[in-house]
Amino acid sequence: MPNIQLDPSWLKYLQPEFDKAYMHKLRAFLVGEKQLGKTILPKSSEWFNALNSTPFEQVKVVILGQDPYPTPGHAHGLSFSVLPDVKPLPKSLLNINKELLSDLNIDNSSCGYLMPWAKQGVLLLNAVLTVEANQSNSHQKHGWEVFTDAIIHQLNQHRSNLVFILWGAYAQKKGAFIDESRHLIIRSPHPSPLSAHRGFFGSRPFSQTNTYLLQHNLTPINWSLTKA
Repeated sequence: MPNIQLDPSWLKYLQPEFDKAYMHKLRAFLVGEKQLGKTILPKSSEWFNALNSTPFEQVKVVILGQDPYPTPGHAHGLSFSVLPDVKPLPKSLLNINKELLSDLNIDNSSCGYLMPWAKQGVLLLNAVLTVEANQSNSHQKHGWEVFTDAIIHQLNQHRSNLVFILWGAYAQKKGAFIDESRHLIIRSPHPSPLSAHRGFFGSRPFSQTNTYLLQHNLTPINWSLTKA
């Protein structure tokens, strides 16, 4: 693992993970892939971008993705997000924007850079934090899932009144242990074009999230990505 700077608020809870056997194996795998000349996405300085963009105590919402976009120039460490100059937007992200327009009449149709959400407390966490360029799911089952399970466990245990948005069977299985007496879980099909019409559209996750936050005296999320 490169010398990654992890936000102290997360390191407090996750430091033990870096000494475990699975993490040593993951480190060896990533080093080996680089030695083979493979391109790993996103760049190593962005592997922990989700955690560094949303400190532990500031998390209000967790949107759980699967793995980074494999297209070079797209992934930057936040689930579903792309860098500001990426056009056209990935299809899942277009569907997320369509649902937001339907739900709250917010038009982000030309925006895919979700950092403004992260800065308000939306942890945009992928289950797997790296991928080989142009090879979807290529870094699954090498250890990242154990690490991101630890993240969810720590949030579940040490925070309360969080909103977990779990889109699709993969995310729902990964979040199966979340305590629903302490947190809100919003489940729906994945926004992928393959499944969005099976119940993602019309699920209103954004208004549900803000209603719950307001009920618990928390500031709602401004989901708009466009400047007024």
